[in-house]
Amino acid sequence: MKIDTIFTQKEALRLEIQASLDAAKTQEERNRMGQFATPSPLASEILRYAKKLIPRGQKIHFLDPALGSGAFYSALLREFPASRILGGVGYEIDPHYGNTAARLWSDTGLDVRMGDFTKADPLGAAFNLMICNPPYVRHHHILNGDKARIQEASHKAGGIQFSGLAGLYCHFLGLSHTWLAEGGLAGWLIPSEFMDVNYGEAVKRYLLNMVRLVHIHRFDPHDVQFGDALVSSAVVWFRKETPPPEYEVEFSFGGTLSKPTISRQISSIDLRAEVKWTRFPLSEIRIKDNGPKLSDFFSIRRGLATGDNDFFILSAAEIKQRNLPLQFFRPILPSPRYLSASEILSDDEGNPLLDDPLFLLDCRLPENVIKRDFPNLWSYFQEGKKRGVADRYLCQHRSPWYSQENRPAAPFICTYLGRSNTKSGKPFRFILNRSRATITNVYLALYPKEPMAKTVETCPKTGRHVWEILNKICPQTMLAEGRVYGGGLHKLEPKELANVPVPELAEIFGRKRLAAI
Repeated sequence: MKIDTIFTQKEALRLEIQASLDAAKTQEERNRMGQFATPSPLASEILRYAKKLIPRGQKIHFLDPALGSGAFYSALLREFPASRILGGVGYEIDPHYGNTAARLWSDTGLDVRMGDFTKADPLGAAFNLMICNPPYVRHHHILNGDKARIQEASHKAGGIQFSGLAGLYCHFLGLSHTWLAEGGLAGWLIPSEFMDVNYGEAVKRYLLNMVRLVHIHRFDPHDVQFGDALVSSAVVWFRKETPPPEYEVEFSFGGTLSKPTISRQISSIDLRAEVKWTRFPLSEIRIKDNGPKLSDFFSIRRGLATGDNDFFILSAAEIKQRNLPLQFFRPILPSPRYLSASEILSDDEGNPLLDDPLFLLDCRLPENVIKRDFPNLWSYFQEGKKRGVADRYLCQHRSPWYSQENRPAAPFICTYLGRSNTKSGKPFRFILNRSRATITNVYLALYPKEPMAKTVETCPKTGRHVWEILNKICPQTMLAEGRVYGGGLHKLEPKELANVPVPELAEIFGRKRLAAI
């Protein structure tokens, strides 16, 4: 039987076993450990592309720091002749997958090492091809003791000082630096969010200063690479060599690695100046703009996080049914999916005129006073304790646990999440809020600064005009400042929205024009 036929059959067996192993774990378990298996066609595509970057005839010493069942190693055997493969090493922390990989590849020369890669010692290792889909474990799933140890180790290995918000995949990148031989090639399948978020700045410095970045291919976010993970992926290629002062890096988007939808060479100089790498290759190099931005006119804050919306947000009917005291409730807007109106009108008391208005429970009295004076509310709080609401992270860090953040009603509101394929073509929308309703953290609150604040308060027509200007902001301008996730889901943080240019507002609220209002 031909060698390639044997490896094809092994891959079919691996996929069958992988499906069985995945089914034996809950989605929550796999999310916590960041276990999202690389699809077989994608693994083959990555190794096929690696073949183009590796010098012809070079022998390969292969490493996968997060082996799983061996998707990349299997692709290596299918794409490269056996005569070019000197051997391989794979690390896997989970015996559920590692033991299977050891049995499956025992006759191929792969050294499967069961253990935590973040604790492994390279011992002079010099691998010239490293391919990895590291565990996508978010920072809050890394134990505090482990986090400090891993931060120190990745800084020592790769010279990267990651923040506490960095996911485990970032640390794998830093730790692997000492394992790669000089001139060695690395290909990493990682979430593309590092290109936009603050903690990703350390990754970008590593890619520009410690190695020579070759190519970043970003998959179309509407084409989620992992069926069970809402994450937009990128493949990052680099060589372990000292980079020149200036060089070109290929950025591609959509399609495949070899046949992207669009591709462009970007200077490393321009990359150093750009905060949002996801603008490449679809957008031009950003010209530094010192013009007016939303931050010049607004203080922007996320809406409040209640700790448990089901418990703290009630309808008027629920409040009446439980006979709870109205003095401890304030109006709050529903989720954007249940809010079709773009202008929120109010009654004489400032409550929003909605079909089913909602109210936020916010009380700061101590429990003994509540028990004495408001027995129905006290009973409701006891119910919350039984449901575990008081033990939730946010509630534990509030005193009392049932109090809420101070988030006054904002006259202008922007949705926090959105998709670019909506009928309107606008992933984000601005809402004119004429009520005293506050908002949850699915919105961003825009509080006008002076002189706009006073003008908007005294002149409703000006407020409407400001709102109309906000809604005329080009969607692509807003997308360029935000970040994107799998499935085409876009997100804007307060600082990102604050950076959106709005020259039209300067025309209204410049000092000379203000005097005429």
